[in-house]
Amino acid sequence: MRGREPLLMSSFDAVAPSFDQHRALPDGVADTIRAAMLGALASQGGDASSTRPSLLDLGAGSGRIGWPFVAAGDEYVGVDLSGGMLRVFADRCAGDRPATLVQADGCALPFAAGTFDAVLLVSVFGDLPDWRRLVDEARRVLRAHGSVVLGRRVIPDDGIDERMKQQLDILLPERMTQNRRRNGRAEAAQYLAATASATNELVAASWHTKRSPRAFLDRHAGGVRFSRLPLTVRNDALRALALWAEAQFGSLDAKIAETHRFEIQLFRFEGD
Repeated sequence: MRGREPLLMSSFDAVAPSFDQHRALPDGVADTIRAAMLGALASQGGDASSTRPSLLDLGAGSGRIGWPFVAAGDEYVGVDLSGGMLRVFADRCAGDRPATLVQADGCALPFAAGTFDAVLLVSVFGDLPDWRRLVDEARRVLRAHGSVVLGRRVIPDDGIDERMKQQLDILLPERMTQNRRRNGRAEAAQYLAATASATNELVAASWHTKRSPRAFLDRHAGGVRFSRLPLTVRNDALRALALWAEAQFGSLDAKIAETHRFEIQLFRFEGD
């Protein structure tokens, strides 16, 4: 891993060692996502149609999505502001091929214009204050006829996780102002689509899982969003959420089967 790690700090550093504990993908899903992404890039044609396109993954994090690209020997570079998350990524690839990881701000990338065939933006828009700067940097380092790929995990609207997120969005503003979830993904997609020469959307993978209210509480108790809140606020909000969940689901340990999927949107751009 290279970069100016001592000069860059991220709120993800503190949670990096335990970040994947409640967020792991089922076996084989990350490989399926990689295959779907490469297949979609090839189908769009242009310079990114190579079986080995050069890929930049902005917000690579702990490597949940990126490690199969590394293991397969793809021309892959992962970037993240958090040195802690990148260390987890590097450890994930230990004993395999070394990962090319760079600690940098995605809004000020240390790469020349026109460096990559495709730029991946996977689950990076949650609570991002300036998504446009990130997207503009992705476009800047993209080669002619390259593609920007947006990816995200989609959960059912009536599932445990989404219902508890919605309830948390009610509880937190009652305890402190300006704490609603922000996500610029839809705006970023519209912004990219306005100038793209071609677009494509597909479900890259889907899988069945079981979710419980307790797992949601455990995950959010150690999450980045909560780490920014005063301890009394987050503890009070989690207690209230636990009481609500017990009333809604009968038990914090109730397990409900859900189907999750991973969606990608591709935006291809012509050269100047």
